[in-house]
Amino acid sequence: MADNAKNPRPVYRNIHVTDLASYRLPPAGIVSILHRISGVVMFLLMPFIIWMFDTSVSTEISYDTFTSVFVAGCGFLPGWFMKLIALALIWAYLHHFIAGVRHLIMDATHSVSKQQGHSSAIITLALSVGLTVILGAKLFGLF
Repeated sequence: MADNAKNPRPVYRNIHVTDLASYRLPPAGIVSILHRISGVVMFLLMPFIIWMFDTSVSTEISYDTFTSVFVAGCGFLPGWFMKLIALALIWAYLHHFIAGVRHLIMDATHSVSKQQGHSSAIITLALSVGLTVILGAKLFGLF
């Protein structure tokens, strides 16, 4: 009985709104939230995705229209803003895909530990941001 008094059990509590500013979410939690956000972004940008695909493969003239949108803009939206939308779509796809592969690997190996979840979350974040930066640099014409 004395041993139980020395080592009290941890107390888990819900996070109150006032604790949000000081609460540190672990990398696996950040990846989980961003996985959901990236899915929502891809769903909301579905009309843009369909327009891009349809315009880019219909005819040579429509392909020229497609590429000019990223230079001259579309309606009242400037070209840089259209590139920013495309960059958001690139990030959403890459993050969602890489996080999905992370989950598949965890499901296939049946070995999930706190350290493995932490390291795979860091790898997921690094790959998705790194690839987005590289493709964003290409999109904005840096190389």
